[in-house]
Amino acid sequence: MARIPLLEETADPGLAGVIDRIRRGRSGALLNVYRLLLHSPALAQTWFEHNSAVRFQTVLTGRLREIVIIRIAHLNAIPYVLSQHVPALAVAEGLTADECTALEDWRTFAGDPGGLFDARERAALAYAEAMTLSSHVPDDVFAAVRERFDDREIVELSVLCGTYIMHNRVMNALGIDLEPEENRGR
Repeated sequence: MARIPLLEETADPGLAGVIDRIRRGRSGALLNVYRLLLHSPALAQTWFEHNSAVRFQTVLTGRLREIVIIRIAHLNAIPYVLSQHVPALAVAEGLTADECTALEDWRTFAGDPGGLFDARERAALAYAEAMTLSSHVPDDVFAAVRERFDDREIVELSVLCGTYIMHNRVMNALGIDLEPEENRGR
């Protein structure tokens, strides 16, 4: 249960412009994360803009983005993110149900000759883990990323990881409620 009450759309008529913009960018939905963040309208707006840029205005593939987001959510045990991304968003970006399941413990599957994740994806997963579990990325982990990603992609991957680490921690601290079924995957 949320530690801070979720705002109803009608709670403050002054929020109508921010709410409208968020709804237009989220397929008509006002997700719980925004209903929570609307307690601070400026943060709700910048969260929406930043998240939209991280998810939709980078050169990283949607598949890679979802792999990283889901792994970080598993590491932090965040049901909200997992329920939003698995299966709807992940499958839409080309992941299979088996791949989504494997992300809970991807290293078990990575060594298979017909493994679920390629070398680039494994490098990104190791990088996401290092960023999530410590403030230091070991040189060998960074070297594997450097070998497979260009400078822009490394910056975008780093910001993607940092963004979802922040999201996970905020959602966990505030105890955000899961979305109703009709808003999952938006």
